[in-house]
Amino acid sequence: MDNIVDSLNKAYEKFVLASASVMESKESAGGQKASLTDAALENFKEKWELFRVACDQAEEFVESVKQRIGSECLVDEATGLTTTASGGGQTAATGAATSLPPISAVRLEQMSRAVRWLVLELQRGSGVAPGSVHSSSTGFDTRFAEDSTQ
Repeated sequence: MDNIVDSLNKAYEKFVLASASVMESKESAGGQKASLTDAALENFKEKWELFRVACDQAEEFVESVKQRIGSECLVDEATGLTTTASGGGQTAATGAATSLPPISAVRLEQMSRAVRWLVLELQRGSGVAPGSVHSSSTGFDTRFAEDSTQ
C-alpha cells in the first residue's frame, strides 16, 4: 500500500511541477506561441496521463481492499464468528446472534465461486440457453399463470 501511495504522490508532484512549467513558459513567451511552451505542454500532457494512471491504480487497490474486507466480513457472518473490539484495542471472536445456522467457510467459498461463475456467464450472454425463455407477446413469462392474467 505504501508504494501505491508513494507513486501517487510522486505522480502528483510531477504533474504540479509540469503545470507550473507551462505557466512559466507562457509568461516568459509573453503569451505568444513558442517552442518552449509547446515542449512544456507536451510534458504537462505526459505527466497528466501518468497521474491518471496512478489514480486508477490507487482506485483499483482501494476497491480490491474493500472487496476483501467485505468477503472477510461475509465469511465471519456465515461461519458464526464476528469480531468485536474489547479493551486494549484487541479483537475477540464471538458467536453471531443470527437466526441462520452457520455454514463452513469452505462451503461458503464454493458457493461464492459458483455465484461468480454464473455472473461471468451472464455477462458473456451465455447464461440462458436459446429457447429456454418462454415469453408471450405481452411481455410476461407465460410459465407463470398469474403474470399472463395481468
